[in-house]
Amino acid sequence: MKIVIGSDHAGVQLRKDIAAMLEEMGHTVTDMGCECDTSVDYPDYAIPVATQVANGEADRGILICGTGIGMSIAANKVKGIRCALVHDLFSAKATRQHNDTNVLAMGERVIGPGLAQEIAKVWVETEYEGGRHARRVGKITEYEGR
Repeated sequence: MKIVIGSDHAGVQLRKDIAAMLEEMGHTVTDMGCECDTSVDYPDYAIPVATQVANGEADRGILICGTGIGMSIAANKVKGIRCALVHDLFSAKATRQHNDTNVLAMGERVIGPGLAQEIAKVWVETEYEGGRHARRVGKITEYEGR
């Protein structure tokens, strides 16, 4: 799977940890930064990551900031993106099974690296169930097209 990953200044270490884990799992990872610890603007990283997913340049995207909130808001402004802010394993699995999310957001200041890696692994490995969920996801896609 091709996965694009990005963070702002508050998510650098967690992004690197997750990128390394995904590569060890055999995925192709494109790391879009950032590489600094000074304040940067999260939309400058969230939007390019989400755009790569929306354009089909990557299968999925992962975004990390301090809380994950800003990244998820920015990513969801990109047409075709269904980004979920996740900090537990149940939600990581459910958001893939039921919502067919294509971008995952997490907060480095909210969860530790061990749990974040488990969440990313579950999220990447979980398939979309379709079925009754397809009608619901379809309504979102239809609304976006207006």
